[in-house]
Amino acid sequence: MVLDISNKNGVAILKFNRPDKFNSFNQKLAFEVQKALDDCEKDDNVRAIVLTGEGKAFCAGQDLAEATDPNGPPLQSIVGKHYNPIIERIRAIEKPIIAAVNGVAAGAGANIALACDIVIAKNSAKFIQAFSAIGLIPDSGGTFFLPRLVGVQKALSLMMTGDKVSAEEAEAMNMIYKSVEDDDFEEFIENFANRMAKMPTKGFGLTKRAVNESFNNSLTEQLSLEEELQTVAGGSHDFKEGTQAFLEKRKPNFKGN
Repeated sequence: MVLDISNKNGVAILKFNRPDKFNSFNQKLAFEVQKALDDCEKDDNVRAIVLTGEGKAFCAGQDLAEATDPNGPPLQSIVGKHYNPIIERIRAIEKPIIAAVNGVAAGAGANIALACDIVIAKNSAKFIQAFSAIGLIPDSGGTFFLPRLVGVQKALSLMMTGDKVSAEEAEAMNMIYKSVEDDDFEEFIENFANRMAKMPTKGFGLTKRAVNESFNNSLTEQLSLEEELQTVAGGSHDFKEGTQAFLEKRKPNFKGN
């Protein structure tokens, strides 16, 4: 089983499970991740999603043994049919998706993490744009997300040099949300994901949609979209519950709709 899936307290954990290969992706893992994300999107009981890795690595990117196998899928198919659908699902699913980076995240593995809504990493984790070492360009949304997170010059430098970036450096340059001490990592992720799963999922999804659209909209178009989506959010159960809880000075009981 190359993908371990568990679901508890509204949190679905998708764990890459090829530890002997540093959780590098092959076709089987790619297709299993795609299906798992589809299932999470359809399941109303899933209120937050965590992507993480088994063992010492988060994900070392593409399994080069598959990529160089003359009988394996061609490179165009690997990018277009394995990785691109994963990135598109991560951005389209209107639930919070957390990358829990437990170790090295290299190549496509780094960019899958950066495509997630929130990235939390162990202090010992490393992010590596490893493509230049084998004469390739960053894929899996790397050329889209990384410049927007850290700026064009920093992004190009990391892409061209393939330098390792520690979790603490990644946090300092706004590449990720937070780095966490190794010993505290698992407890932190569990608590954080549980917290996200208890919050207003509907509002989170609309927020994510608005941020996605902001990359293409003018200010006027974005303001109009905010008006539209705020109206939708205002009709939700969670808005009514949140305001009532505030007035009653109690904790809200959000249902995610």
